[in-house]
Amino acid sequence: MNNSPVRIYCHRFTFPSTAEDENRHVNNVEYVRLLQESAIAHTRQNGWAPEALRERGWTWVVRSHFIEYLQPCQAGDDIALTTWVADFRRIRSLRKYRFVRVADGVLLATAQTDWVFLNFHTGRPVAIPPDIRAAYAIVPDSEAEAVQPPA
Repeated sequence: MNNSPVRIYCHRFTFPSTAEDENRHVNNVEYVRLLQESAIAHTRQNGWAPEALRERGWTWVVRSHFIEYLQPCQAGDDIALTTWVADFRRIRSLRKYRFVRVADGVLLATAQTDWVFLNFHTGRPVAIPPDIRAAYAIVPDSEAEAVQPPA
């Protein structure tokens, strides 16, 4: 749908104080929430809002998440979460993420999600259509890691 796909999407946010756990760090559940939120925002940016997918009878669901926490994050930190599509397979797509604290450029966490493309009505996996694939560019890790979040 989008003629010029956004290759690497940057999602800027600040975790609220309610996101911190008893260790005074942002809770891991908040990171997972932001993985989904940024993936949906990137998909929307590239012309495939969840509503548009459902109109065609399609949806994405998570098969697995992997997160590696490198440094703690506190509520109030300005975060740049970059995300990109690393590959497409017949019914699946791997999306990667980098959480960076904007103030000092520290990499807080890396993550990846294996998404499965489904028929919305049956819940069964279906091949990812060419027009969905065309809405994204496959980005090599080296290119994504070189991206510096905007200040």
